[in-house]
Amino acid sequence: MGLFRRRRRGSNEPDAPSPREAQRATREYLAEFVRTRVGVEAYVEPETNVTQTTVVLIATTGEWTRRKVPDAATARKIAEELGIPVYDVQRTGYPPRMREWNARQRRGRTE
Repeated sequence: MGLFRRRRRGSNEPDAPSPREAQRATREYLAEFVRTRVGVEAYVEPETNVTQTTVVLIATTGEWTRRKVPDAATARKIAEELGIPVYDVQRTGYPPRMREWNARQRRGRTE
């Protein structure tokens, strides 16, 4: 039946990016988010039974984005490279501006 057989080269589907390419793309995306928004801060979310460690970037407007990272140390390193403050979400929680932004987005979809 071949459910777990590897995909053959030359199929119509593109190959998944390598882990290194995925990491580079994630770093570029986060750097672009920081470049194009004001007052961005990083919040590290711990690994759970369901998800791996993630970093959430939140701008002063409350707009946010989340990406998977290998571990908390990597998230802190990325924030340091981007020159933004980093917080542990288990200690600080999320800023109110994030919830307010989410609420505005929901209201905008229903109107």
